[in-house]
Amino acid sequence: MKGWITGVGARTAFIEPGSPWENGYVESFNGKLRDELLNAEVFNTLAEAKVLIEQWRRHYNTVRPHSSLHYRPPAPEVVLTHLGRPPHGQTAHASAQLLPMRH
Repeated sequence: MKGWITGVGARTAFIEPGSPWENGYVESFNGKLRDELLNAEVFNTLAEAKVLIEQWRRHYNTVRPHSSLHYRPPAPEVVLTHLGRPPHGQTAHASAQLLPMRH
């Protein structure tokens, strides 16, 4: 396949496996997924795998600090809380305050 692509003068965006210098973000994520989840768990059923992977994904995106983000999570969860009645003419959603979730 690579020979044909080269022969027709095209280029691909294919990244060779094990080439972290070509896509460091993906290689880093794959390593963390492997080390923190896949090598640490035994999945007995597909349903169990789905639940555990989703739990890890939520933790990775909303709780786990990332050094590239100054040790903040990339997408912290928020909770809408009402601070009394909304001002006249506004909906309850418009007057809600966003607060980070505590785990």
